Amino acid sequence: MVTAEAVIDLAALKNNLARMKSCQPNSKMVAVVKGNAYGHGSIEVAHALSASVDSFAVARFEEAVVLRNAGIQNAIVLLEGCFDQDETNKAIELKFQPVVQNDQQIAWIKNASTSGKTNFWLKVDTGMHRLGFALHEIVEKHSELAKLAAVDSFVGFVSHLSRADELDCSRTDEQLANFIEATKDLKGPRSLANSAALLTRPDIVFDKARPGIALYGVTPFPGRCGQDEQLEPVMTLKSKLIAVRDHKKGEPVGYGALWQSQADTKLGVVAMGYGDGYPRLMPTGTPVIVNGRTVPLVGRVSMDMLTVDLGPDANDKVGDEVILWGKENPVEPLAQSVGTIGYELLIQLASRVKRSYINGDN
Repeated sequence: MVTAEAVIDLAALKNNLARMKSCQPNSKMVAVVKGNAYGHGSIEVAHALSASVDSFAVARFEEAVVLRNAGIQNAIVLLEGCFDQDETNKAIELKFQPVVQNDQQIAWIKNASTSGKTNFWLKVDTGMHRLGFALHEIVEKHSELAKLAAVDSFVGFVSHLSRADELDCSRTDEQLANFIEATKDLKGPRSLANSAALLTRPDIVFDKARPGIALYGVTPFPGRCGQDEQLEPVMTLKSKLIAVRDHKKGEPVGYGALWQSQADTKLGVVAMGYGDGYPRLMPTGTPVIVNGRTVPLVGRVSMDMLTVDLGPDANDKVGDEVILWGKENPVEPLAQSVGTIGYELLIQLASRVKRSYINGDN
């Protein structure tokens, strides 16, 4: 019996992409599939979207190799660039598109031991201050890169917005102005908009946009859910009841005896725990869906299981379906209850959680 399972709705994924395209119909889409597509499965997601996007973006070289070996022919952008000479050589040969964000990476491109060519992106530090070249360096670095033998048809410009999820923050306007000023009169495609900017800033329109978390139906904005942005949650995290037990008033359950029942009731034990990626700190009262109704999580989440209060009149039985998050139970407020964001809950799912895919083309 399959217990812990993440069901990935590829139709919802495609609908979310269509939503992103509607926000910027004149921009090409670079679908971000880093972190195993935010826990959804990068190969399956890339195959589902390959005919509808310009390219994909990942954080690491190894992630790009996985996609290429799976038959993905779209361009693949390496958001952090290459980390040594060997990676640089191979990235050029495989026609990955590295982001160049420091002088050492330029040196590796200069010294590449391959006759291959590919396209590159120059990282502009517009105010995030993690990676990239300072604004006053962009003209010089772009000229230096454009002359290299490994460059195919372009050296583009890319930057990242640090506070686009804060709708009233002037920092996004400052970064936009910095990006425009640093790259004016230079040749090459540009990319700045992330999910938050796509959804709320129609003025941030360049050649390519980079939707990430919104593709998966999760909002980047605090205090909201994907449905508020006309997005559909792509993942439904499911499990099953593995026990239904009579429970007496005043008795505790689980480690630490953190919860005691206020009345006689029935408890359901669910095959889901922090060993699957469901947070150990999820508090008592967290909503869980059992047979279509909401019941509260009670007691401490264990490594392999958790308990819910089914109520004294429950007729639930072993094997019945349980939904931890999904369309009926959005992930965003669950994440907020443990002081994090939906991104983290999705991406930290363990490998023992089975990924199943529905509504694909085949």
